Amino acid sequence: MTLPEHIVAWQMDAPEQPLVRRTLPTPEPRAGEILVEVAGCGLCHTDLSFLYGGVKTKKDLPLTLGHEFSGTVVAAGSGAEALRGRTVLVPAVLPCGECALCRSGHGTACRNQVMPGNDIDGGFATHARVPARFVCPVTPEPYELWELGVVADAVTTPFQATERAGVSEGDVVVVIGVGGIGTYGVQVSAARGATVLAVDIDPAKLDRIREYGPANTVNVAGLDPRGARDAVRGAAKNLGLERHGWKVFEMSGTVAGQALAYDLLTFAGTIGFIGFTMEKLSVRLGNLMAFDASVFGNWGCLPELYPRALDLVLSERVKIRPFTERFPLDAINDVIERVRAHEVSGRPVLTP
Repeated sequence: MTLPEHIVAWQMDAPEQPLVRRTLPTPEPRAGEILVEVAGCGLCHTDLSFLYGGVKTKKDLPLTLGHEFSGTVVAAGSGAEALRGRTVLVPAVLPCGECALCRSGHGTACRNQVMPGNDIDGGFATHARVPARFVCPVTPEPYELWELGVVADAVTTPFQATERAGVSEGDVVVVIGVGGIGTYGVQVSAARGATVLAVDIDPAKLDRIREYGPANTVNVAGLDPRGARDAVRGAAKNLGLERHGWKVFEMSGTVAGQALAYDLLTFAGTIGFIGFTMEKLSVRLGNLMAFDASVFGNWGCLPELYPRALDLVLSERVKIRPFTERFPLDAINDVIERVRAHEVSGRPVLTP
């Protein structure tokens, strides 16, 4: 393959400033690295947190954001030659695979991990250089390659959450927030056989997810904490569901969503916090002991789980097309502002 002399990247120079379009020399893959021609990169809440939420990136600025992308390997360093020409997903979290955390099955907590768009330049570019280890080869049919970018985070992150919680046939699952990742949290949980309640404050989002897996949807807009809790409990009661062992996934990334998740703690229940916010929440931790319950946080997805999550999408048991919108990469600043103004209903995917 003939490589271009230059790539185009949209970079963050400073917080709360528009991204800057730059023409840069094409990065040459070093040993164990590949150069991916980006097909599509999703815009995630985490990107907005770096830009406007006060969250610092690991790599010094300027930095090319974007950690949710698919593409074609157009060059490879030594040891990665077998990937040249392959179409791949690039995991949002790339562990080292060798440290004690990785060896114990905690690769997403690896302290040597690499996250594109945070530790290294990411996918809001025509090309991205990434570690070759753990990328996920993919044959995109029945999709176009750009569409599968969202699998690299929006699908796989809730997939790992359901894996960690052991979601299975007959479980009761509550998904709080059915936006960028919550739509897939609902679908993955339903595909695993759970009865799912989808909770949000946006009636349009609830309407959109209604035919894709939930047994019921619950609009908690305008309700105080007790009212929101009672609304979810009432919906569960109407379905004849037991009031124990619930698996609650907070995917809104809001303090109100986190508070509701904790209020829905049940005996022998589990709460997974997947959405992120810098706001603080005060809770009574004694409930965990009294209810013999569990709480966990979820950061990304182990690369070894990607094939199973991808299979749910390629088999169309989890739908991605109704929940994504395609935009040209050169429109990224406009798309960011539209997302911040809640004017984009699906997950934006930027294509060079």
